[in-house]
Amino acid sequence: MYEGPIQNLIDELGRLPGVGPKGAQRIAFYILSTDADDVQRLADALREVAEKVRFCQTCFNISEETTCRICQDVRRDRTAICVVEESKDVGAVERTHEFRGLYHVLGGAISPIDNIGPADLHIRELLTRLADGTVTEVILATDPNLEGEATATYISRLLIDTDVVVSRLASGLPVGGDLEYADEVTLGRAFVGRRRVNDPRS
Repeated sequence: MYEGPIQNLIDELGRLPGVGPKGAQRIAFYILSTDADDVQRLADALREVAEKVRFCQTCFNISEETTCRICQDVRRDRTAICVVEESKDVGAVERTHEFRGLYHVLGGAISPIDNIGPADLHIRELLTRLADGTVTEVILATDPNLEGEATATYISRLLIDTDVVVSRLASGLPVGGDLEYADEVTLGRAFVGRRRVNDPRS
């Protein structure tokens, strides 16, 4: 519809999740009407993210170093790992102040419709982290939807014959919702009331 740089900008914005053609156009024209210094700050922030942000080699959370700040923190409980789908879910759990262990970011959830299987996630790396016996509990905090439940079930079955206690976040989170959008109170209560999926001591 438009030509040159403005159409290129609209096209690129339209590739972002949750941004449709009209939204992309609206954002593009907002940027055009914004002060040049503000636009430059946005461009610098995007460039800095692309150049500096990577994934932690241990838990796959976002980090500016090879190991994220949570994995580096010696005060964290090394016997518990909270498994989440995306890095944004780490922030959601951290805001509850109910968990002081470590994390493992899967990088998504099992979804046959989207051609995402277990091999496409960081499940093998999770099993490697559990191999030395330090971790005694794995908390499955995948989203309470079909894909999240399928992923939690798959992982719990992999760990059924181990000495690791596997738990799932308790009720309080809406089915079909995303962990990212849960409020702190609801998520905190779900975390405190998490239920065991298996108990190797029984």
